Amino acid sequence: MYTVAVLALDDVIAFDLATPVETLGRARLPDGRGGYRIVVAGPDPVVEAGPVRLQVDTRLDEVAHADLVVVPGRNAPHRPVPDGVAEFLRAAVARGTRVASICVGAFTLAAAGLLDGRRATTHWLATDELARRFPAVEVDPDALYVDNGQILTSAGASAGLDMCLHIVERDYGAAVAADAARLAVAPLQRTGGQGQYILRNRPTYQTATLEKALRWIEENAHRPLTLAEIADAAGMSPRTLTRHFHAETGQSPIQWLTGVRIRHAQELLELTDHTIDRIAGQVGFPSPSNFRVQFAQTVRVSPSAYRKTFRRERR
Repeated sequence: MYTVAVLALDDVIAFDLATPVETLGRARLPDGRGGYRIVVAGPDPVVEAGPVRLQVDTRLDEVAHADLVVVPGRNAPHRPVPDGVAEFLRAAVARGTRVASICVGAFTLAAAGLLDGRRATTHWLATDELARRFPAVEVDPDALYVDNGQILTSAGASAGLDMCLHIVERDYGAAVAADAARLAVAPLQRTGGQGQYILRNRPTYQTATLEKALRWIEENAHRPLTLAEIADAAGMSPRTLTRHFHAETGQSPIQWLTGVRIRHAQELLELTDHTIDRIAGQVGFPSPSNFRVQFAQTVRVSPSAYRKTFRRERR
C-alpha cells in the first residue's frame, strides 16, 4: 500500500483536494485491499477552502516519508507559498518521493523550483501566466497531464482525475485502474487533450496597441481576409502589424485570425445543428477540408468529435 499525502494549503480549491482523496482512496486491489492510504496534511491546523473551512490534523513533518505528495491548486495561485512548504517539497523530491500537482497547484511546484527544465501543464487559463512567471518551465498548454517520472502535473479540474487514474495504472496495472475509473464513472483515457477546452483568442484579450485590429478581426473573421486588409484596418503597415502581433500575442496576424475562426466554429458546433461543411464557410475557412485540418491541429480532436463531446442533445 502506498501512502499519499494531500497538501491542504490555505485557500485550497476544495475540488482539487477531494479528487485524489476520493479517486486514490477508493482504489481497490483484486483481493479487496485498498491501494492507497490517504493523509491530508498541511502547515496550518485550519485552512480556508473557498466557502468552507477545513481542519487539518496532520502536520507536514508527520508525512515526511509518504510515497506520493499531491499538491492541489489554490484559488489565488500567485499567493506566496506558505513557510516550510517549498522546503518540504524539495526534501521529498530529494528522497525520491513522487510529487504531483492538480490544476494551478503547478504554481506551488514551480515556486519551489521543482519544474525548472521540465515539461509541465496547468489549467489552460493559467498556462500563459505560468510560463511568464517561471520561464525555466516548459509549459504544455494542451496536455491533460504530464508525467516526468517523479514529478507529475495536471490541467484543470477533472484532468486531476485523469492523472490520478494514470497513477493507479502505473502502480497497480490497467485492471485496477479500469476498476477505479468505473467507480468514478469516468473513462480511463479521454480522447484529445486540454486543447479542446481552450477558448482561442478571446475577444476580451488585452494588448497595448492591437485593440483596434483585434476588434476588427473579431467582427470580420468570416470574410476571406488578407494580411494587407488587416493591416489597413489597423492603420499600420503589414510589417509593423506583424511585429506588434508577435510581440504582444506571440502569434502572427493570420494565426490570430485562424484562432478566432476556430473559436467561432466551436460555438456553432456547440449551439447549432449546422453541418460541419456549412460551419466551415460561416466562420471564414476557404474550404471544409482546410477547416477540418486546422481544427484538428488546434483543438486536437475532429469537429465531429468536439460536437459529440460538448453539444447538449435537444429533447
